[in-house]
Amino acid sequence: MTELLVAEGLTKHFPIMGGFPVKRRVGAVQAVDGIDLTVRAGETFGLVGESGCGKSTTGRLLTRLLEPTAGRITYQGQDITHARRRELAPVRRDIQMIFQDPYSSLNPRQTVGKIVSGPMEIHGVEPPGGREARVRELLDIVGLNPEHYNRFPHEFSGGQRQRVGVARALALDPKIVVADEPVSALDVSIQAQVVNLLQRLQRDLGIAFLFIAHDLAVVRHFSQRVAVMYLGKIVEVGEREDIYERPRHPYTHALLSAVPEASDLMGAPEGARRERIRLAGDVPSPILPPSGCRFRTRCWKARELCAASVPELVRAEGSGAGHLSACHFPEPVPVLSPAPPLPGTGG
Repeated sequence: MTELLVAEGLTKHFPIMGGFPVKRRVGAVQAVDGIDLTVRAGETFGLVGESGCGKSTTGRLLTRLLEPTAGRITYQGQDITHARRRELAPVRRDIQMIFQDPYSSLNPRQTVGKIVSGPMEIHGVEPPGGREARVRELLDIVGLNPEHYNRFPHEFSGGQRQRVGVARALALDPKIVVADEPVSALDVSIQAQVVNLLQRLQRDLGIAFLFIAHDLAVVRHFSQRVAVMYLGKIVEVGEREDIYERPRHPYTHALLSAVPEASDLMGAPEGARRERIRLAGDVPSPILPPSGCRFRTRCWKARELCAASVPELVRAEGSGAGHLSACHFPEPVPVLSPAPPLPGTGG
C-alpha cells in the first residue's frame, strides 16, 4: 500500500506564560515530542495510550487543526506542515475528523441537514441530484432515517449524534478520517455499533482511518497496524498481531496485562492467565519529562543507560520487519503455545 499521510519528527510544545507585569515564556508542555508515523492508503491505523499521552494532539496536528512546533507532515508527497489556508483547502477535503464528544461537536442551532451539508457548502461541492439528496443518502449510509434531515441534535441519542458526525466526515468523500476516540463518550452497548459502522465504511469505501483510542480491545478489533504512545513519544509500532501477541516494550506489556480476558472471567487455571503488571508511581509531568527513556521512572527493567540515552524506535532482535520498539532492553519474544482448555469444554 502507498503512503498517504506521513509525520516525521512531529513536535508540539504548548508554551507556559508567567511573570508580571510583562508575561514571558517560562516553560512548555511537551505534548508531542518528535514522533514518526505513517498511515497508508486504505488501512486502519490504531493509536493507543493512556490519557494525557498526546494522542488527541497528534490527531489535531495531522489534520492541521494545530500548528506543529517542529517536524514535517506530508500528504501524498506534498509538504503541508506550515501550509496556508488557501494551500490547505484541497487537502482538507481529503482529511476529515470525527470528534470525541458527539454532544459538543454538533451545533445545537443547526439541523442535521445543515450540519452534514456544511462541508459541501464551504468547498462549493454540488453533488449530482443536489446537496439535500446527498445528505439523505449519507444519513442512510450511517444507519439513520433520511427523514431526520430537519431534526436538531438535541432530538438524538449519543450514538445517533456520533453517526451524524460520521456522516459529516464522509460528506466530501475523504481519503483518510482521523477518529479521535469516537466511542469513548458513548454507552458500552452503543460502542460496538459505532465501531462496526466505521469498519463497514472502511471496507466498502476504502477510506484510511487513524483510530485514536485508549481501549485496547476496540483497537484490536478495528485496526490493522497499531502504535503505542507514552508521554508524547511512540514507544512501539507494528502489525496488530505483533503488538498484541508479541509485544517488546515493557509499557505495552503493562497495558495489555490490564485488558480483561475471557479466561479470567470463566475461571481458567492460574497458569493460563496473563500476569497483571502494576506500574509504580504516576505518569511524569510533560512539562519536565524524565531524561533518556520517558518510561524509565515506572519501568522494572530500568538501568543507568535508560537515564543517559533516549532509545530509538528500531527493530528489536527477533521482531518482524515492521515491528519497531523504543527500548534499550526489550522484552523477549514470548513462546506461543496452545492455551489450555477452559473447564467444562471437554478439551
